Amino acid sequence: MKNITSVFLISSLAMTTACTTMKTTENTATEIPGSDATMANNPFMKKSTLQYQAPEFDKIKDEHFAPAFEYGMKVQLAEINQIANNTAAATFENTILALENSGEVLRRAQIVFYNLTGSNTNPELQKIEEKYAPIFAGLSDKIYLNEKLFTRIKAIKADNLDAEEKRVLELYTTNFEIAGANLSPENKVKVKKVNEELATLSTLFSNKLLDARKNGALIISDVKELDGLTSDEIAAAAADAKAAGHDGKYLLSLLNTTQQPLLQNLKNRATREKLFKASWYRAELGNADDTRAILERQAKLRMEKAQLMGKKSFAEWKLQDQMAKTPENAINLLARLATPAVETAKRESDEIQALIDKQKGGFTVEPWDWNFYAEQVRKEKYDLDENQIKPYFEVKTVLEKGVFYAAEKFYGITFKERNDLPVYHPDVVAYEVYDRDGKSLAIYYLDFYTRNNKNGGAWMSNFVEQSHLLGQKPVIVNVFNYQKPAEGKPSLISYDDVSTMFHEFGHTLHGLFANQKYISISGTNVPRDFVEFPSQINEFFALEPEVLKNYALHYQTKQPMPQALVDKIKQAATFNQGYSTTELVSAATIDMNWHSVTNESQFKPTLEFEKAVLAKYGFNLKEVPPRYHSPYFAHIWGGGYSAGYYAYMWSDMLNADAWDWTSTHGGMTRENGDRFRKYILSVGNSVDLNQAFKDFAGRTPDLKPLLKNKGFIK
Repeated sequence: MKNITSVFLISSLAMTTACTTMKTTENTATEIPGSDATMANNPFMKKSTLQYQAPEFDKIKDEHFAPAFEYGMKVQLAEINQIANNTAAATFENTILALENSGEVLRRAQIVFYNLTGSNTNPELQKIEEKYAPIFAGLSDKIYLNEKLFTRIKAIKADNLDAEEKRVLELYTTNFEIAGANLSPENKVKVKKVNEELATLSTLFSNKLLDARKNGALIISDVKELDGLTSDEIAAAAADAKAAGHDGKYLLSLLNTTQQPLLQNLKNRATREKLFKASWYRAELGNADDTRAILERQAKLRMEKAQLMGKKSFAEWKLQDQMAKTPENAINLLARLATPAVETAKRESDEIQALIDKQKGGFTVEPWDWNFYAEQVRKEKYDLDENQIKPYFEVKTVLEKGVFYAAEKFYGITFKERNDLPVYHPDVVAYEVYDRDGKSLAIYYLDFYTRNNKNGGAWMSNFVEQSHLLGQKPVIVNVFNYQKPAEGKPSLISYDDVSTMFHEFGHTLHGLFANQKYISISGTNVPRDFVEFPSQINEFFALEPEVLKNYALHYQTKQPMPQALVDKIKQAATFNQGYSTTELVSAATIDMNWHSVTNESQFKPTLEFEKAVLAKYGFNLKEVPPRYHSPYFAHIWGGGYSAGYYAYMWSDMLNADAWDWTSTHGGMTRENGDRFRKYILSVGNSVDLNQAFKDFAGRTPDLKPLLKNKGFIK
């Protein structure tokens, strides 16, 4: 996923300000606060001297953030006041461009801070995050609810602006309106209070959930309960337990999804049940990690905010600037996917139950059984064993001979590992990226392994965003949560993990190929229901024959995966799609319903509300739970995907149709790569994105290729 965090509350209002004084056309000056001696050694006070302003992690300390935040906010507020109080006629240069150039120190500190709190946090950073969440929300409101500033924006004449400038002006106007710039003074005060509380709650949710994930890990005393795991997996569990203070035991960490990867191999049904329930109940135990009261308050506040803005629901307010435009359009897409997905999942469930009965299991399939028996059904139907596959997928080989190789073939870019750049954790690796003409394009970091101080899931973020105006090239990070192998052992991953690596690199490509003058419309700064399109289409390269044979190499023999095994993977491509689609669509439906409430009386306690939603929309298979249960649905309560989780399915429709076009026009050719780069990856948000898709494919998106890819239709 594309990481959307609090830093983006003021994403377009933060970059270069070299001067300490900014003069208006009347030659009156407003002093920008100067820095004192205590700030002299703060690394955020000036641009990094590393290539492309890559963060100086060897110099950045926890104690640098709060002073940089305080100073950066003072400076940006002074800059904003200068812009708002300028008595000269409003122009693009003295208003919009000035906004783009404001807040350099603050943004530099924020963008590193929020990447670290997601990937390598600690109690000190968590305290800082909790303290500043409402303060940053207040700063955002001081900008977006500034009446003088908005008056100037509305007064700008677009007649002599170029296309990109017109787009930036249009988006600023829209963003101010969505934020409430047209509200009455009384309602602006109310919105500010709501925003501050929401920011606090979002941070509290994330921190509680991180603790719930850490504290919810399953501790196993008897190694016999781990029957089915490999010796390497058992060794890793022992090492994790020792690190957590449980020497001699075994620790099974939780990912942030409902299902846990180890469930497909654990033979002991009681262990599977304990692991599943540790995951499902992690944040609803009535202890300090319980998130329910927080999310219920968030849902009510979001409805209140939307209604202050003149909308019926938060979803209606949130989707104004998205491709879907309305909640009804999003729900309609989910419904069109839900019906065939649930029907297919029912057939898959029957197959699993038949296998359990054949083995005289004597029980009805439960959620903790699904992956274990689905894997057996897959072996039986396709003679495909996940453990046969893993030895061919070593992390670095997948990255360099798979992900990088595909990018070189399709786009002409190349990569060189950099060992001279400082990193924020020893597990992080760095590469320099070179464009098709051989010129340096970007710096790219990867953080592969799970840690108890890292958020679950996988994501892409920018440390530096591309901008021709600022002379900036991208500095990007991909973060994963693969299980770290025991010392000296290879890092072998599943095919799902391979797909995740290709997916996140798709986001990276979107950032690498950014080609805009202004940060606010650069790269991945696009609607949520478009941002997953470049990432999801990149997953298709994982099974492209030329790519697969280059990276699917046995970690010991270095021999390529046998063609018979490749064929089995491809034949099984639609296997379990009923389950996987149902868990995603049901989660998206839960999200959309939490945020479509129009009256407080419609809210119910968390578990009751979720249960009612699943029943209403026909998600009645208890053995197929949603991918995210409300109490640990980090995307919508702690991230930027509230009323937006449907975006994965919307983007999936785009990517399936775009891949269908690519496949019928020659497939993996440089010509097609250049076309996709030109019309999709390099336009950022500088054009209407519905039109961008049409420019690429010559048609509006069609759902049929997606239904076909999932095996729902022939």
